[in-house]
Amino acid sequence: MSAATTSLRQWMDRAQVAWRASPAPAFFAWWGGELAACLPARWRAAFGSGATWYLLRAEGAEWRVNRAGAAPVVARWRDDDPVPTPQATLAAAWQGVDAVDRRLAVLLPPDEVLRRVLQVPLAARPRLQQVVGYELDRQTPFTAAQVYCTVRETAQPAPAGQLAVELFVVRRDTLDPLLARLATLGIGIDAVDVPAGDARTGINLLPADRTLRRTRPRLRLNLALGAACVLLLGLLMGAWRHNREAALAQMQTQVDAMHGAAAQVAALRKQWQDDVGAAGFLAQRKARRPSVLAVLLDLTKRLPASAWLERFSLDDGGQIGFQGQSPQAAGLLDRLKGSALIDNASFQGSIQADPASGKERFYMVAQLHDPSAAGRAVPADAGSTR
Repeated sequence: MSAATTSLRQWMDRAQVAWRASPAPAFFAWWGGELAACLPARWRAAFGSGATWYLLRAEGAEWRVNRAGAAPVVARWRDDDPVPTPQATLAAAWQGVDAVDRRLAVLLPPDEVLRRVLQVPLAARPRLQQVVGYELDRQTPFTAAQVYCTVRETAQPAPAGQLAVELFVVRRDTLDPLLARLATLGIGIDAVDVPAGDARTGINLLPADRTLRRTRPRLRLNLALGAACVLLLGLLMGAWRHNREAALAQMQTQVDAMHGAAAQVAALRKQWQDDVGAAGFLAQRKARRPSVLAVLLDLTKRLPASAWLERFSLDDGGQIGFQGQSPQAAGLLDRLKGSALIDNASFQGSIQADPASGKERFYMVAQLHDPSAAGRAVPADAGSTR
């Protein structure tokens, strides 16, 4: 478990170093400032802007406090003041600032801090403090046991594969008495820094074992809010997906209905085409086929005046049947040979004499003429006799 905790801690340290080295913090700081500028002043004061730093300087036996970025002194006391006095004075100075946001940094005189710019391999970025610690004996006249040090990256140019860093070193026999004086007064600090005008440089020379352990009551709220945001985002994405699936299902239903309607239209079109084709076929067939009256007229013209018909029929297959009487029934075949409407005339059965009329009774069958057959017969009027 200890090895796992150590590994996790190292991973988190590397992640923090990589985050600080990336342009993301500067971007989010700028973005947050722009968003905060859009809020009313009262809202900005209510939401706050994170940690509020107060800077503590020692000038002989006197201590002076000013707010970071502002020159006026907001609190002062002396080492020989009673113990409650410094604490009460400091509490009055940062009255109105949330206790969670209060930060106090001791500023050392610049001449008591050694500063040097070094160039280290780029691969050493995740372990800058450790790597520079090995270089203290060579880069400074002190050993690691004699000083407190910290290091930060700088924007100075460096050769390819190198990283420019700035080393800050303070002797322990300089800082330890200062910290002991503050401990006697009952004042805890968050950082030891170097002044930069009315502000601080942004480093921390305070040993890790003397850093204040602050509770973070907002952390649980922030985690809850973050979890709520993630949950709401998940619900939003789920609702969006559900709406898209519902819309897709509705569209699929509409498409299926349209497919059914299209199938019905296709079936109706096919039926209509079949009906049109059948009607056209019948119309063409009717146009090509002579009418019953035309066939009967042609047959009447070709039969002699002494013959008459008793029965006539024409079926759908073009089969013609007629029955009648004639003085010379056998001669009727010659009269029908030249017909343009009647083909293949022949007697059905035998010719019989009719005692009542003295004529011959016959029954003949023929086939309606097919217009597609080659050649047309000579009209019935040519050479016909009545």
